[in-house]
Amino acid sequence: MIYFDNSATTAIFPESLDTYVKTSQRVTGNPSSLHFLGVQATRLLEQARKQIADTLQVTTEEVAFTSGGTEGDNWVLKGTAFEKQAYGKHLIISSVEHPAVKKTAEQLAHLGFDVDEAPVDKDGIVDVEQLAGLIREDTILVSVMAVNNEVGTVQPIQKISSLLEKYPKIHFHVDAVQAITKIANQNWLTDRVDFATFSAHKFHGPRGVGFIYWKSGRRLQPLMAGGGQEREQRSGTENVPAIVAMAKSLRISFEKVTQRPEHLADLKKALINELSTYDKVTIFSPKENCAPHILCMALKGIRGEVLVHALEEKEIIVSTTSACSSKKNTASSTLAAMNVDSALATCAIRISLDESNTIAEIEQFMIVFNQLYQQFAKIN
Repeated sequence: MIYFDNSATTAIFPESLDTYVKTSQRVTGNPSSLHFLGVQATRLLEQARKQIADTLQVTTEEVAFTSGGTEGDNWVLKGTAFEKQAYGKHLIISSVEHPAVKKTAEQLAHLGFDVDEAPVDKDGIVDVEQLAGLIREDTILVSVMAVNNEVGTVQPIQKISSLLEKYPKIHFHVDAVQAITKIANQNWLTDRVDFATFSAHKFHGPRGVGFIYWKSGRRLQPLMAGGGQEREQRSGTENVPAIVAMAKSLRISFEKVTQRPEHLADLKKALINELSTYDKVTIFSPKENCAPHILCMALKGIRGEVLVHALEEKEIIVSTTSACSSKKNTASSTLAAMNVDSALATCAIRISLDESNTIAEIEQFMIVFNQLYQQFAKIN
């Protein structure tokens, strides 16, 4: 089987799975307990926090654990809205955000908050000048993802950071779920970024665990009330085995990228070179300012889900655009924001690569794709 759906989820590293199992078996205490088993669990929890903080070159106080990217996005948007509503009720997001941001913004709009969407150009890149024009005196948050999960566009986080230097009271949130370990940290974790969200299963960690970067000095209202875990900010017994395994996965992922920094880009380039020779293939991912692991394309006249299942029969796994919307059979919201014709947008599929993929898999994919291309041409 060839697995090209790594933006949806990645396989857990064997070393991380081993860590998860051993921690589950050997560390049975609740970190909130006072006895030695609780102390043991707390020690492991804080070691994992430090490992993540050191990897990102931030402080341990700036790392808070969550259940994943969706919770992180919800927490930052809602936590900001409820914390700062006395100062303003205006939020700005980009028009190509993940549903975890878009749907959260819609919820806040129903609660009386005002939400604007910053437009993007034909490559899905946020127009910073138009974003600047949306800022008001009552703006409390700007949220822009670092890497688009559907087409791979890398957003100008550094330019937006420079813009927001003039507005120090505005929270700046970056959804970095698709960015971490894929593009350089300085492209999305600037000094002006206040919050960034992450999900472990995007970098070979367990599902159902993640973390947020939370700049020291910024304030959020908690979403989860209860026992006061995570320094009174996120109540609920911490998932120590998953957190420890996540920290290990993050470290290993960065090591692998360091060992082969051009590998993903080389795979993607080979794929683009081959696909570009087909008349009915349209590539939506931009040539520049694009992450090395995501390629969004369409075979004209063939709906995305049809091509996905045809490839699946040949044991090649890809997705339509976003895993979160693939089962809903809806067109890509990102492609709509990029003004792609809706009929063509429904043909889109996403190929997402990983360090474990090989050039041999790219070659095999193209052999199968060529066969399918010829079959579909006869049908049409």
